Amino acid sequence: MALGKWIGGILGFMSGGPLGALAGIVLGGLFDNMLDGVNTPETQGTFDGYSGYQTRSYEQQVQGQRNSFLFSMLVLASYIIKADGKVMHSEMELVRNMLRQNFGDVASQQGDEILRRLFDEQKRVGERQFKNTVADCCRQIAMNMDHAQRLQLLNFLVLISQADGRVDASEVEAMKECAQWMQMSVDEVDSMLGMGKNDLESAYQVLGVSPNASDDEVKRAYRRLALEHHPDKVAALGEDIRKAAEKKFQEINDAKERIWKARGL
Repeated sequence: MALGKWIGGILGFMSGGPLGALAGIVLGGLFDNMLDGVNTPETQGTFDGYSGYQTRSYEQQVQGQRNSFLFSMLVLASYIIKADGKVMHSEMELVRNMLRQNFGDVASQQGDEILRRLFDEQKRVGERQFKNTVADCCRQIAMNMDHAQRLQLLNFLVLISQADGRVDASEVEAMKECAQWMQMSVDEVDSMLGMGKNDLESAYQVLGVSPNASDDEVKRAYRRLALEHHPDKVAALGEDIRKAAEKKFQEINDAKERIWKARGL
């Protein structure tokens, strides 16, 4: 399968650092060949550690950021899915469907193969070493993705964890580890786990406030979330990712409406 058709092109910040190293292991010589293809005398850029090639066109930079986002999502997904010690068919199907709906059929097929290779790598090096690798990848992500992009990445992980109808405590712990490694609050995970539900308790969970919070505290929490999760903040990653962010944004507004109605605001 021509994996380079999806991951190929300008590879953004994952050209170097632990993500690039992991891509080299998982994809083998294909990854190195892709780097050689873009790093020609005519297109030679300045390589700067995690930052990747700097002298690229805007379109190439956007594509590189998108490719890095997608590969990062699969790396973290491989860690979350195996957190409870087993790979569920429903979780794999969720990833395939998510990729298909958001990124197309080719991404679905190739993403599935990449994910399986990541599982093989985890088995080869052992859980502890793979955890260390994921932690390093998360730190690289934190250095190169803004907060809104990291929020959307975390949201995809939450959706994957919910695929089999229940979220195991080990999966929650793994997601909170990833959040901390990406320099985010673990409360973001709890907030996202409350999305998509219709009860008032979950609405407060989404906003990250206590039911005993004052009206002003609730309003401030909503304004903060609405600003952080606005779909326009991830528009540069592509319309498909923006649409996924729109769904999450709507769920935040739905939670807000339930609270406003209960409080008579």
